[in-house]
Amino acid sequence: MTIRVLLADDQPLVRAALQMVITDTVDIEVVGEASNGAEAVALTGELAPGIVVMDIRMPGMDGIEATRLITAGTGSAHVIILTTFDDDDEVYGALRAGASGFLVKDMALDEILAAIRTVAAGDALIAPSVTRRLIKEFVGRPAATSPRRAELGGITDREREVLTLVGGGLSNTEIAERLCISVATAKTYLTRLLAKLDARDRVQLVILAYETGLVTPSS
Repeated sequence: MTIRVLLADDQPLVRAALQMVITDTVDIEVVGEASNGAEAVALTGELAPGIVVMDIRMPGMDGIEATRLITAGTGSAHVIILTTFDDDDEVYGALRAGASGFLVKDMALDEILAAIRTVAAGDALIAPSVTRRLIKEFVGRPAATSPRRAELGGITDREREVLTLVGGGLSNTEIAERLCISVATAKTYLTRLLAKLDARDRVQLVILAYETGLVTPSS
């Protein structure tokens, strides 16, 4: 299936560059472009893209608010944030708003395409090592909530183990090795956790693991 992508950035040159990157692929297509957050929200509702590549800083409605509105809607679009990783406050805000991952603006061509395909497949974009760094900073921010372990009451002991390892930044292969199970079984547990905890993707599971106090930055 073709991955439908909406580009949201206030810089025409950035959008044009991304458009050129995607044009030569057979499995990804750009279905629309937005120059601000409000346009991105409106076009997401109109065009139903699978992926929205969203710049954080745009005039009017910024990328964080647009991400919050898109992920809270009834559609299935996943948001990938465009960042330079030098504006951490915005990155953490985007995580809280429901972003599924991040694209660095100077990433190589194959990395950009791989990132879009990864998120379209329902996986987290950021690598485990990056997950650990981001989330440890993320939970220390003032907006972080106090532990809410009661929210995990509906999961089994084994699912809790898996969630703990996900929160620690382990990949499915690493989880399988740690628990002496197959990778397929690890993926099954992950799917169950996503459903039971009403999480959109792996990034949201990591956040939940920290915000419920199941995992701490010192873990």
